[in-house]
Amino acid sequence: MKLIVAYIQPHKLNDVKKALYQAEVHKMSVTNAVGCGAQKGYTESYRGVDVEVNLLKKVRLEIAVNEDFVEKTIDAIIKGARTGNIGDGKIFVLDLPECVRIRTGERGGPAIG
Repeated sequence: MKLIVAYIQPHKLNDVKKALYQAEVHKMSVTNAVGCGAQKGYTESYRGVDVEVNLLKKVRLEIAVNEDFVEKTIDAIIKGARTGNIGDGKIFVLDLPECVRIRTGERGGPAIG
C-alpha cells in the first residue's frame, strides 16, 4: 500500500480528477495549500506599495492505493497536471503500513478498496 501526495496548480484540479477517474482511481482527499518552491513567487503592487508574494496557492491531493494502482495514479496525475511550465507541482509516494476502514474494521488493502 502507498500514500500518494501531490501538490498541483488549483486550476488543474478538474483535469487531474478526470484523468484519475479514467484510470479507475475514484477515492481521494483534496485540501487547499500554500507554499513555495522553484517558482519563488512574484511581486505585485498593492496601494502603491510593492509586495512580494512567495506563498502561492496550490491544491494537495492525498490518495491511498494498493501496489497495482501506484503507477496508474502517478501517470494520471501527471497527465492532468502537466503544463510544461515551472510550478506544475510535485508527487510524493510514501509507504502506507496500515489502513483501517472504520465502518467494517477491515484492514490493509481491502480497506482501501
